[in-house]
Amino acid sequence: MKLVLTLLLISIATTSVFAQVDTSSYPNERQAIRELLRHQQPGTLIDCHDFIAVGPKGDISFSHQQWVEVQKKEKLVFKSVQPIAGNQFIRIYDGSMAVVNSLIDVKLVVDGQDVNIKVRRLEVYHKAAAGWCRVAGQGTQVDEKLFPVASK
Repeated sequence: MKLVLTLLLISIATTSVFAQVDTSSYPNERQAIRELLRHQQPGTLIDCHDFIAVGPKGDISFSHQQWVEVQKKEKLVFKSVQPIAGNQFIRIYDGSMAVVNSLIDVKLVVDGQDVNIKVRRLEVYHKAAAGWCRVAGQGTQVDEKLFPVASK
């Protein structure tokens, strides 16, 4: 019984060690991604030529232009997109690929009405010769009744 308990405790302890998110490797690449995200504004093109996006209703766009056309069809205009401090997680793979999960405060106009929502974004970036660009993205509106967001 002691052996089983000891093995269980060791396996739990090692699992938690391996489950940690790497937040220190590739510091220059992390900083470049942070700068890109910090200075991102509506209308700023950070997408790669082969960008793909999934919209909140499950629609899919195979280019930045298709994504813009969906916004026009939905009568949607972004006013501002601001990251919420402490809610951004960046993972870098091989120094040339980044996966970013972040929580953002989005102010937009939908069919003439002002809307302010929190969105959880998952984006993938690739480091090309000209710098970092986004190859994929998807956002989900946060239901703050189920998952309250405390702004800092």
